[in-house]
Amino acid sequence: MDARSEPHKSKLQLPTESIVRASFLVYGNAIRMPESHRILYCNCTYAQVVPRDVKEAVLKTLCDSNVAFDAVADLCEMSARRDAALKRLAEGEGIKIAACYPRAVKWLFAAAQAPLAHDKTEVLNMRVQSAEATCSGLFNPQLTPNLPEGKVTTEKVTPPVPESAAS
Repeated sequence: MDARSEPHKSKLQLPTESIVRASFLVYGNAIRMPESHRILYCNCTYAQVVPRDVKEAVLKTLCDSNVAFDAVADLCEMSARRDAALKRLAEGEGIKIAACYPRAVKWLFAAAQAPLAHDKTEVLNMRVQSAEATCSGLFNPQLTPNLPEGKVTTEKVTPPVPESAAS
């Protein structure tokens, strides 16, 4: 049996890049938190601006928690592709996002034409917070909205060039 088929092992044996390969993965853990908000984890695979030890510790804690969460390889890449999954995530009852700066996450979703609700979104910044602080925020039943104020407009966003036209 390989390590990927045992996501709840006490030791994470694979490097994070091997765990989150697809652009959008959903971990179907058996228990969802009783609150109505979702948890979204960004692995920051391409930009690599989140300290590796922090993101690995947060992912391991989430996997060991038996709490349902969504994991994505890289929100920046998903935003650039205007991935429809971002819109589905933004339309929920509330969301806690473990990623980077709240202002960056806000604009990534807006650029993908999936604006986040200011009153239903909390962003935990793994670039500056410890793994312990990030996990504490994720598992806190209280959602503390922290997106920066300001109008989000996407009218001037250039649509992506189709792959067939780019060649």
